[in-house]
Amino acid sequence: MTDSAQEPPVDEGGRVVFPGISSRAFEHPADGAALTAMRAVPGFDQLLKLASSLLRERQYRLVYLASSVRVGPRQFSDLDALLGEVCGVLDAPERPEFFVYNDPEPNAITLGVDRPFIALSSGLYEITSEDERRVIVGHELGHAMSGHSLYQSMLQHLLNLLGSVGFIPIGGLGLRALIAALREWQRKAELSGDRAGLLAAQDEDASLRVFMKLAGGAHLDQIDADAFLEQAADYESSGDLRDGVLKLLNTERNTHPFAVVRAAELRRWASSPEYAAILAGDYPRREDDSSASFTDSAREAARTYKARIDESTDPLVGAVRNFGSSVGTAADSVFDWISRRARGPEPHGDQPADEQPDGDAGESGDSRDSGTSDDGTPRGDDPSPGL
Repeated sequence: MTDSAQEPPVDEGGRVVFPGISSRAFEHPADGAALTAMRAVPGFDQLLKLASSLLRERQYRLVYLASSVRVGPRQFSDLDALLGEVCGVLDAPERPEFFVYNDPEPNAITLGVDRPFIALSSGLYEITSEDERRVIVGHELGHAMSGHSLYQSMLQHLLNLLGSVGFIPIGGLGLRALIAALREWQRKAELSGDRAGLLAAQDEDASLRVFMKLAGGAHLDQIDADAFLEQAADYESSGDLRDGVLKLLNTERNTHPFAVVRAAELRRWASSPEYAAILAGDYPRREDDSSASFTDSAREAARTYKARIDESTDPLVGAVRNFGSSVGTAADSVFDWISRRARGPEPHGDQPADEQPDGDAGESGDSRDSGTSDDGTPRGDDPSPGL
């Protein structure tokens, strides 16, 4: 992080500009730890780029070039100007190509490695305002700046290769575990994109409206922002252990968190000191990416997950948290008992006052209840839009 004594620069719209900002500034800790680990391997990026060039990146671009509308000064000029403004705020190293394709399904994706490009569906264009599109473009540009397309596409190809062992029971279980881990990372990568979208627009209300429209369509007159956010708290805290398990099962095959959960996660980050520091000009720079520490990234990811677990009101998370605390307390009691036995009797033959049955070990579970986490709905494999 770099302290800035001067006022940060702003663009014509009054939005703070972030010269030299690293994608590490907006990457979710779990996403950042995974990316830092992969970037730390010498030649890893170059190897994957070479492999990607041999695969279908060029084919994908040709498909969009032939079947959709390329954004420019004469086609979707509003999006062309918007992309330029977002690239300026996030100081993008390169400006990606931008396409609009005809599909009523609200969606946006980022593809490509050597020449990343963004594609926006006509359905998403039609239900969003200019401010909301700024959030969306920032989200997709964040993916491009983090290199998510590179890692996700290559990992998908690796999964296809590993699929040949799926018929072996043990191999199948291992593959399922790997897929679950990769999709968990993908979901965190989407949260990174959401943060990039907020930095690009610096408009929390516009970001929230995007999630509201992804969840309920363009009927904002029928959706209340506060009630929408309350859904996330209700979703997390309601039900029992069975519901906690069902949330995991509903989430397992999804590549994206669900809209209500994403809204709550972004609201939490927008209220954090970290976001305020970035707006004040204190953020990681790209010039320092090569020296970024995987250990520090992993430690930050662990700290974040622990905080979320401590705050979670999810029944399953609470049960696991209380069980872990109870086991830890019981283990400490047993260790103390053994230690006293090893030291021998107390002076004067008095029995220690605390040598009593450890029946209260289970009462030390943490019972705090605030915040939101986890996602899941009973709507199929991956019903959430691809944005």
